[in-house]
Amino acid sequence: MTPIQRYLAEEVAIDHADGLIPRREALRRLGLLGIALPAASALLTACGSPPEPTRGTPATSSGAAAPAASSGAPAASSGPAESASPAGPSPLPTRPITFPGPEGTTLQGAWAAAANPKGAVLVIHENRGLTDHIRSVAGRLAASGYSALAIDLLSREGGTAAFADTAQATAKLAEIPPERFVADMKAGLGELTKRANGAKLGAIGFCFGGGMTWLLLSSSEPRLSAAAPFYGPLPDHADFTGTKAAVLAIYAEQDARVNASRDAAKAALEKAGLPHEIVTFPGVNHAFFNDTGPRYNAQAAAQAYQRVLDWFGEHLS
Repeated sequence: MTPIQRYLAEEVAIDHADGLIPRREALRRLGLLGIALPAASALLTACGSPPEPTRGTPATSSGAAAPAASSGAPAASSGPAESASPAGPSPLPTRPITFPGPEGTTLQGAWAAAANPKGAVLVIHENRGLTDHIRSVAGRLAASGYSALAIDLLSREGGTAAFADTAQATAKLAEIPPERFVADMKAGLGELTKRANGAKLGAIGFCFGGGMTWLLLSSSEPRLSAAAPFYGPLPDHADFTGTKAAVLAIYAEQDARVNASRDAAKAALEKAGLPHEIVTFPGVNHAFFNDTGPRYNAQAAAQAYQRVLDWFGEHLS
């Protein structure tokens, strides 16, 4: 299992352990990731899954035992009910674009142009692909003065919209080698350079996209001036000596799995001599910025968005 596959599989298991998806759905998603039933069951158990129901155990309509109570997730008042109030300003509209990718490929994305751009930002999606939420992030950045391109890392498969559901999109992302992600993200930066009239370039990514942001930083990419990975897993043996980007790393206090690589990220940033700040938001969990998800925390998301704007204002403007 590759590091990306392992990360995505553990994310499914933790979502189940936190009561966000039933057992049957967790097993389906793990199966799409190529994990056989015995290994999938073992992973669910290792991540704190409630035990598999015995015969006669009351089940939900999905056929699975009732989900366990949320483990460390924000209270209901910080959940999806607040999805009507995402962090930041009302987004500017995005429009779908295509642009040249590596080796004659065509890549897809969502473009939002700021009226008077102070910089330009590549937005890297979560493991669900290019969703309306990520398009909204690009639109909010544009409204804040930063032209933004939200890249679809499933472009070569026809784009995120080509998949029947987000679990299938996640499974496909798990099959793609890191080298391809890097090549496509670099092509996205090239498109930003064309569209942003020489503005300084930044990158921001969330969850899987946070990991992709770290990966881009470790790819000897000289064009980045700033980056903001949100609770992203650090690539193995990350080396940032090939970039000059100033890095704002965002973590969530309750996100133990991703936080396990936080010290290594700090050490790699220090070794490379990069300007950086590592911020861990208290009392929140993984994906707290996603206003369409069950772990959304409006207060922390608003604070994080302002920290990003301050960081980009210092290093991109």
